[in-house]
Amino acid sequence: MVLPPHLRTLAATGREVQVEVAGTVTQRGVLDAVEERYPMLRGTMRDRRTGQRRPLVRFFACEEDLSNESPDAPLPDRVVTGEEPFLVVGAMAGG
Repeated sequence: MVLPPHLRTLAATGREVQVEVAGTVTQRGVLDAVEERYPMLRGTMRDRRTGQRRPLVRFFACEEDLSNESPDAPLPDRVVTGEEPFLVVGAMAGG
């Protein structure tokens, strides 16, 4: 998973973090694993109460915007094998 700069700073980690996900690899599984490993990120990418993606956070993989996909949909095989990263991107607001 590749994190945006502000979340890297908060987690005191590098650009890319690797996590293990048991079973089918989904957005929910990846985000749960990242939040387990880096508890300071809880609530930054998803609302703590509802689990919904934060409005100014987007998820990408294999050049596709997965932000509005079901959090339980399997991620592409290239992400599962580590060939491609799961990207968390801070969206721009305003104009």
